[in-house]
Amino acid sequence: MRMLNTDTVPRLQAIMAAILFGASAPLAKMLLGNIQPVMLAALLYLGCGIGLFIFRLLRKFFAGSILKEAGLTPPDIPWLIGAILAGGVAAPIILMFSLKNTSAATASLLLNFEGVATSLIAVLFFKEALGKRVWAAVAIITLASVVLTWDGKEAWGLSVWAAGVLLACIFWGIDNNFTRNISAKDPLSIVSIKGIAAGSVSFIIAMFTGGSIPRFSAVFAALILGFISYGISIILFILAMRSLGAARSSAFFASAPFAGALISLLLYREWPGITFLISLPFMIAGTALILWEDHLHLHKHERFEHEHRHTHDDGHHNHQHNDDGIKEHSHWHVHEEIEHQHAHAPDIHHRHVH
Repeated sequence: MRMLNTDTVPRLQAIMAAILFGASAPLAKMLLGNIQPVMLAALLYLGCGIGLFIFRLLRKFFAGSILKEAGLTPPDIPWLIGAILAGGVAAPIILMFSLKNTSAATASLLLNFEGVATSLIAVLFFKEALGKRVWAAVAIITLASVVLTWDGKEAWGLSVWAAGVLLACIFWGIDNNFTRNISAKDPLSIVSIKGIAAGSVSFIIAMFTGGSIPRFSAVFAALILGFISYGISIILFILAMRSLGAARSSAFFASAPFAGALISLLLYREWPGITFLISLPFMIAGTALILWEDHLHLHKHERFEHEHRHTHDDGHHNHQHNDDGIKEHSHWHVHEEIEHQHAHAPDIHHRHVH
């Protein structure tokens, strides 16, 4: 059985997350004339966090106590704090200092390292299983992104500050893997907290570095863009990680620059250039490798307990309810020991060692 048949939805979630995030660059370009870069980053993150917080309150008000997602618990807090510190604080600060002393061409190329860093951390530290096909896909997609962001006209080179850009990518890779560990929990809670925390830090940095608060219309536009291109995008990314793991989701997410290039073509009539035509076949080939990945073997599930949104038709949730009419729900439940064989990805039920 091919995974395309069993994991179509999370793959589409990862691709849609990349499209929404890729749209943020060309759309944010419209706002840069009225908002300073660091302040814009702060408003985008705040729009992400505040927008989702309001949406979560509205959902709770109208849905009452009938919520499909599991809430965050004390054991989840260290992972969430770690993700915020790594991806929302350390990575942006290191990147901003590095960008001051690194050419734009070098930075654009090195920022493609995030997907590789995510995959390496997932394998080395969190024992996520990656086969040769996925490694090849990660390499090909990264190569495509490097070609797309290559600017032969601008001087570039390696330096200590260039290493800082790589270090920022590593911190974002840590963020992705930490978030993966709590991806079974309510993504609205996760992203709203991350957005507000990261946005607040960026806002403080913007104000201390001479930034000013722009006019209301520009602020409102930035907040809405952050809610859609950051908030909804990251929620889709977390849902994808829930089913695919960090490495595979990040590989799909690496297609964001291509979405941005296409949207720029539509909005500004800016032809992306020959590099787009060269890199596009590699992007398609890498994506196809993951879409048609085969991973099927006899595996054993040890007995364990957890809480997350689930249904009872996936072969892993056989417990009984008094309200079997509920299709999708969340509660604490037990998985008894089982050994079986089927196509799977490193989702929340298949993080076994290979």
